[in-house]
Amino acid sequence: MFSRRLDGDFAREVMAFGDHHMRYVTFMAAAAASLLSSAAYAATVPVVSYSMPNGDGQASGGSFNYWDKKYTGSGATTTDGAPLTGGTGDLTDGVIASDFWYIVENSAGTGPYVGWLKPNPLITFNFIGSPSIGQIDIHMDNSGVGGVFAPAAIFVDGVSQSFTAPALGSIGMVSLTGLNLTGSSHTLQFQNMQGDWVFVSEVAFSTRGVPEPASWAMMLGGFGVIGGALRSRRRASVSFA
Repeated sequence: MFSRRLDGDFAREVMAFGDHHMRYVTFMAAAAASLLSSAAYAATVPVVSYSMPNGDGQASGGSFNYWDKKYTGSGATTTDGAPLTGGTGDLTDGVIASDFWYIVENSAGTGPYVGWLKPNPLITFNFIGSPSIGQIDIHMDNSGVGGVFAPAAIFVDGVSQSFTAPALGSIGMVSLTGLNLTGSSHTLQFQNMQGDWVFVSEVAFSTRGVPEPASWAMMLGGFGVIGGALRSRRRASVSFA
C-alpha cells in the first residue's frame, strides 16, 4: 500500500512537471508566432534618378520659390514647372523638412520642400534593376496655410492608393503600404484641388519586410525547445501509462 501511494505521488509530480512543460511550450509557440508576424526589416531602395515638372513659386503667385534647386539633372531649376530629367535632388536627398513651408522656404528656392500649384504633378522614379518595392513613404506639409494641403489623391503607376494624410495643421509622413511593385521605374502622382498647393520634402522607397537573421535564430531555438519539451512529455506519459 505504501509503495502504491508513493508511486501515485511520484506520478502526480511527473504529470505536474509535464503540465509546466506544456505551458512553456504554449508560451514559446506564441513567441515564435509573434516573431514571424512582426520581426521584420525593410531595406531602402535607392533612387538613381527622377523626372518631373519643377516646383512653382513667385511667378505662379507664391510667397517664395519652391523649386528643386538641388536637382542634378537636365532642366531649368529656377523656372516654375520646367521639365527636370535624369537627376536627383530635394525629393531623395535624405533631408526631411522639420517645420512648415512658411518657416523653412525662401525666395532663393533652396528650401527642403518642392511645392506645386499646377494640377496633378507626375514624378517618374528610376531604379537599378527591378527591385521589389513594398512601401513608399512621403513627407509632406498639411498646414492649410496659404492654400497648402495634403493631396486629395495619390496614384502609383496610375493606380489610386489608400492613405491617411497628416492631421490638418501639421506636417508628417504618408505611408503607402502593401505594394507589390517590380520594374525599373514607377510613377507617383499627386492630385491637388484647383488652387491648392502640394508640398513634399522627401520620398523614400523600401522593400517588402523579411524576418531579420537574429529573429530567425531565435525562432529556430524556440522551436528546438518546443521539440525537446514535447519529447520529455511523451517519455513521462509512456512511463506511467
